[in-house]
Amino acid sequence: MKYASEDQEGPAVEQTAGPAASTPEQTERRAPAAHAPAPHDEQQGTRNRVARSILDHGPSTAAELALRLELTQAAVRRHLDALAAEGVVEPREKRVYGTRGRGRPAKAFALTDCGRDAFDQAYDQLATEALRWIAQSAGGGEKGEAAVAAFARARLAAQAEGYREAVEAVEPERRTEALAKALTADGYAATARSAPNPQLGEQLCQHHCPVAHVAERYPQLCEAETEVFSRLLGTHVQRLATIAHGDGVCTTFVPKAGAGKAANSTQRTTTKTTTASASTAGRNPA
Repeated sequence: MKYASEDQEGPAVEQTAGPAASTPEQTERRAPAAHAPAPHDEQQGTRNRVARSILDHGPSTAAELALRLELTQAAVRRHLDALAAEGVVEPREKRVYGTRGRGRPAKAFALTDCGRDAFDQAYDQLATEALRWIAQSAGGGEKGEAAVAAFARARLAAQAEGYREAVEAVEPERRTEALAKALTADGYAATARSAPNPQLGEQLCQHHCPVAHVAERYPQLCEAETEVFSRLLGTHVQRLATIAHGDGVCTTFVPKAGAGKAANSTQRTTTKTTTASASTAGRNPA
């Protein structure tokens, strides 16, 4: 079987006509010159094929992958090393049925949980269907919405305890920052920064929301989260924007302690535009 590979061994062959010979840096497969992809894209595309082959066929050795993908084992090993460094695959001892032969057993590479998550998942659909079932089982309408809200609060209860430890371990003026760090550890990519008027307070920004697609249909998830922030920080907070509502960042205003009525009045003026969307954050238009 003919293999295409990054690995070109042996002396170079001098050519007097025609296209230049392939070099070791060239990719496994040559695309038409007019549409040749960038080397990085070609490398990533081949790695995706390697990972997909493991997904389709289960734990595989470099030799098995080389046969399926028509690459050399050396090229496959390089891609496996890169995927292992990224946490996408991990080596395992290949299971042998029957009598084992001499020599070291071949390593089989399997996808990690992280590697599986890179492929299509139905978690959002499953969560949405589960919440729909909860709402319908409660009778639908207002009772259904209340049931979903109760679930959202219960879901965050245990999570909030871990946040509480982080928040209460620091002085009051650093609690928003501590909460942001705790949220980041849970995958929310959160930061704390001064509000446009620093005298009024801070903004807690979440640049990623793992449940954004579900919260788009069920805003009770966002509302329960806002309630938790308020309890943890010991002040009334205001949700200004959410990813679920189509904003780029989930933004929560945290007023500075002692800002008083004047601060609240100024905040209403400076955030007049954003608060209009806050009341419907996470909700789809009717």
